[in-house]
Amino acid sequence: MKSMMLKSVIGMGLIGGMALTVGCVGKGDTRYLDVRTPIAAVASQEQEPVKIVIEPFEDRRADKSRIGQRTHLWGGVTVFNVAGERPGEAIAQALADRLKSRGWRGRPWKVQVGQGSLVPDADIVISGQVQEFSATAKSRVFSTVINTSNKLSVQAQNLSDKSTTIRSVEGAQSTTVFWFAEEDVQDLLTATLKDGIDRFIADTMISDRALRPAH
Repeated sequence: MKSMMLKSVIGMGLIGGMALTVGCVGKGDTRYLDVRTPIAAVASQEQEPVKIVIEPFEDRRADKSRIGQRTHLWGGVTVFNVAGERPGEAIAQALADRLKSRGWRGRPWKVQVGQGSLVPDADIVISGQVQEFSATAKSRVFSTVINTSNKLSVQAQNLSDKSTTIRSVEGAQSTTVFWFAEEDVQDLLTATLKDGIDRFIADTMISDRALRPAH
C-alpha cells in the first residue's frame, strides 16, 4: 500500500515537473505592457489656469525594438514592449494623466499631450529624453526575478520669461515572485515610473506661470 502511494506521489511530481518545463519555454512572443496608472480626477477642484503641453519624449535608448524580455528556465525568451511600441509617448501620457488629476500642491492642472508649437497660448512646454526604460524577468526553479528601471531627462520651457528648467529622473525596482504572471512585470514597471513622476513633482513647483526648481 505504501509502495503504491509513493509511486503515485512520484508520478504526480513528474507530471508537475513536466508542466513546469512546458510552461517555462519561451517562443519569442511579444507581450505589451500598459504603464499608465488610472487616477480618478478630483471632481471638487477646478484645474489651475496655467496651460501645460507635454511633448512625447525623445527615445535615446540603444535598442528601440523592445524594453526587455523574460528569460525562461528551459530556454527561449518572451519579449516585452509598451503598448504602442513608443515608450516616449507612453511616458508623456503617464505624466499628463498624473498632472491632470493630482499635480503640484495636490491639485489638477490643465495639461495636454502634443506639440508645443501647435499650442500658441501654452504657458509651459515639457519635453524629455528617455535614456533607459527597461523591464526584465529571469525565471529560476520555483521563482522569477523581475527588474525594472528608468532614466529620464525632463525639460520645461517657460514661455512667459523664456527660462528653462531641467531635471533628471532615475530609478529602479526589483522583486521575486513564486508564480510568475506578466501583470507582475507591468505592475513593477508602472510603479517605477510612478515613483519617478512623484519625485519630479516633489522637486519642482509652479510659480508665476512657470515651472521652477523647488529648492
